[in-house]
Amino acid sequence: MTPSPQSTPRGGLTTVELIWIDKRIEHRIRFGRPAHETIIDKRRRVVGFASGSVFAFLRWAANDFGTIVSRIDIVRAVLPAEPYQTLPYIRPGGEILLKIAGWDKVERVLQLIDAIEALGLDPVDAAPDYWRQIHNRLAAGGTPYAYSLEQHRAFLLRRRATS
Repeated sequence: MTPSPQSTPRGGLTTVELIWIDKRIEHRIRFGRPAHETIIDKRRRVVGFASGSVFAFLRWAANDFGTIVSRIDIVRAVLPAEPYQTLPYIRPGGEILLKIAGWDKVERVLQLIDAIEALGLDPVDAAPDYWRQIHNRLAAGGTPYAYSLEQHRAFLLRRRATS
């Protein structure tokens, strides 16, 4: 789907609606560098990401009987003319690098994000293919590989060579 100029909010920013209702709903950014933030009320705010930015959007919801939804999406904000996939609470959408549901798998992704940070790297800067690898391996019931400094250096060299 290609966005129309009027469907791309705030001058090309990809916006994400964040919600927090104690013990019921939590939508938050696990990592990413928002370029804009609007506070709607004490439970809701909207953050905007510049084109090309990568961010992790974590969603969780519960009822009286426990957790009913647990998801994490890692998304690249797209340029206004780029095609994109749609996701709830993300406008207009983005390039989905990882889309995982179910607490066990979400927890595994969070552990892998923590491991990247333990290397001294910001997960925003990790190779997009790494997030796709995690998605594919978890979807197939496999074990994702850990991100390494060598893999990161190779990604940076590839990116420099193609730009």
